[in-house]
Parts: sequence; structure tokens; C-alpha cells
Amino acid sequence: MELSYWLHWIDLLGVAVFAISGTLMAYQQRMDGFGVVILASVTAIGGGTLRDIILNLPVFWTQDPSFLYAILLAAVATIIWLRFRQQVPMQFLLVADAIGLAFFNVMGLQKAVANGAIPFIAVVMGTMSGVFGGLIRDVICREVPLVLKSELYAVTCIVGGTLYFISLAVLDDLKVSMAVAVISTLSLRLLAMKYHWNLTVFKPH
Repeated sequence: MELSYWLHWIDLLGVAVFAISGTLMAYQQRMDGFGVVILASVTAIGGGTLRDIILNLPVFWTQDPSFLYAILLAAVATIIWLRFRQQVPMQFLLVADAIGLAFFNVMGLQKAVANGAIPFIAVVMGTMSGVFGGLIRDVICREVPLVLKSELYAVTCIVGGTLYFISLAVLDDLKVSMAVAVISTLSLRLLAMKYHWNLTVFKPH
């Protein structure tokens, strides 16, 4: 199958996972139905929207409504699941966020490269795609954004993006390089969550 086919489905998967993350946060904040849709949407497409605006490209979800359908489907499925479970361990939210972070990081830098961005800018665009939706989500919920306080967060995107270009230079295989970036970003984030790795610069008060 063509690479564009796989990229589209990876993008949809990233949107759906971030929508789940937004829905879980909306549940914790006891939002109504409209609030759930809004939070799921800004979490899922906020980073990609900013990326496309900066790259002076058509915003991706305005060109393909399947992304909006993916958000609604993910939100409804999560709501149904919550109706039976009645509780959400915080770990579920963090894992869903980590998966979305990894996929959106790769899709962001890949899109930047496809439109002529140099590697440094592409890594910035990938990081922005991965973290900005969650940042908006947390600000709306009046939480300190994960990107500012959590174990290695944006740093995982930078590492994943860097390994993407190293792998591409060594192996010259786009699919393998994308897989390396996804796996490294996700693995580093999950390990950082488990072992509480962070970039501490201030002594505890």
C-alpha cells in the first residue's frame, strides 16, 4: 500500500487517542456533553492546527472531515466505557496521552519535512504537534500543563525526532525511521513516567 495511506491512518489514530485523553480529562472535571466534545477536539487537533498555520498550509481537519468523525467516535466510545467503569485511573490518561504524543510527534515532523522544512524546524514542528493539544486541554481545565511539570514530555519528542533523522540518514528507509521515532518517543515517555525522570534545575523548596 502507498505510504500516504499509512500516514493518513497513523494521523487518524493519533487524533483518536488524543481525543480519548481529552474525554478522560473532561470526565475527571465533570464536564457536560458539550464540554466533552470541546475538550476532546482541542486535545486532538490543537497541535496539528497550530503546526499547519505556522507552515502556511491548509489546516488538515478542514480538508478531511474524517478527523472530526474520529474525534466523535473516540469520545463516544470512551463515554460508553466510562458509563460502565465509573472511574478512570490517572495512569490511563497519562498512557493515552503518551501514545498520542508519539504519533503526533512523528506526523508533525514528517509533514514539516514534506513541505521543505530543515531537520531542526521539523523537530520543532513535531514537538509542537505533540504537546500543544495537551497544553490547551490542561489550561482549559486550569491544570498546570504536563509539558511544564511532568516527567520528560517535550524532551521525548525532541529525542524521537532526532532519532528519526539519524535513522533516515543511516538506513534510508522512511517507514523504519518513522517506526523508530514512534517507539523511541513512546518508550522514553513511559519510562520517564515509571521512574520519574525529569530535568530538575531548581532545588526543592
